[in-house]
Amino acid sequence: MTAHECMTRVMYFESNRSSEEGMIAVGTVVMNRLESGRYPTTVCGVVGQKNQFAPGVLTRSMEKGKDLASRTATKVLNGARHRNVEKAMFFHTAGMTFPYTNMHYLIEAGGNVFYEKRKNARRLSDPPFRNPEPYDPRRPAAQPSGMTTMAASRSAGSTSAALEPISIDDLIRADRY
Repeated sequence: MTAHECMTRVMYFESNRSSEEGMIAVGTVVMNRLESGRYPTTVCGVVGQKNQFAPGVLTRSMEKGKDLASRTATKVLNGARHRNVEKAMFFHTAGMTFPYTNMHYLIEAGGNVFYEKRKNARRLSDPPFRNPEPYDPRRPAAQPSGMTTMAASRSAGSTSAALEPISIDDLIRADRY
């Protein structure tokens, strides 16, 4: 399977199949993981990693919405990024809540909320996440970390520390939730 096929499939199955914004956000997470050095070194390796994306993401059949997913996969593989996802490597279905304080929410798009893991990012009593502003892909980002292409991101450099991925089950076992 090619990188384009794997990216198309993860966007299709993870982003409500109708929102280009949501698909670009999912694709941004895949590329952030790929470039982090903490995940597999290919798009298909990241997408196919066990228990990370929708079950059957690489095997189930696609129907309505696959053309949009394919066009959007091309954009992401050519450098497009969702500026509000920034360096996030995680997301979950919008509307769900979890008893963890390490989820720093960035944006809701395509039926998902995207977040970075940070120590003490929120309180359990915090209200549910709300988008800070409507997304407009033509509007330039306010800060270098939110640039829309990887080339622009690379030129800005990165000073943030790498985040250590951990599964929910590992958090529970380690009593860190």
